[in-house]
Amino acid sequence: MSFAKPFSKPFSSKHFSMPFAVITSSALALTFALVAPVVAQQMPQGAPSPEQQVAQLDEMVNLNDSQEQTLVSLLTQGQKHLQSLQTEAQGVQMQLQSQICPDFDEASIRRDAERLGQLTGDMTAESALMQARIQSTLTAEQRDELERLARQQQEQMRQMQEQMQQQQMPPQ
Repeated sequence: MSFAKPFSKPFSSKHFSMPFAVITSSALALTFALVAPVVAQQMPQGAPSPEQQVAQLDEMVNLNDSQEQTLVSLLTQGQKHLQSLQTEAQGVQMQLQSQICPDFDEASIRRDAERLGQLTGDMTAESALMQARIQSTLTAEQRDELERLARQQQEQMRQMQEQMQQQQMPPQ
């Protein structure tokens, strides 16, 4: 459950090639691993501050001062909104758990489950919007560099997986 605020101008598919679309998830995962903590069910304790995340991204793609300020603002706002959604989702989840008993109220369980699904969808949308806003803040060259780094990371992961599989294979 990770997320952001609405971007004022939607992305046009003409701005990004198909290879970019294919690798976007990896590039965004790399970006978010360093830039915006992606929140699944719980935000990790000790997550880097927006300033730290932007500093890490700056090391990767050399941001200008305006980009840094914009990204810190986006991350700060997005994280606050996501934290709010996450807190509400955790409350609804706890409420659902408390309703699991012999004398359950099906309508109440379904209502809470629907709300939890809505919150999960909102967090997913916010995450995608934050990712899009981050990408829109970067220049084409910076996005290309992130894409290159993502491909490099993907290749390293693939190689590590191959090594692990080879180590697990019994000798013949």
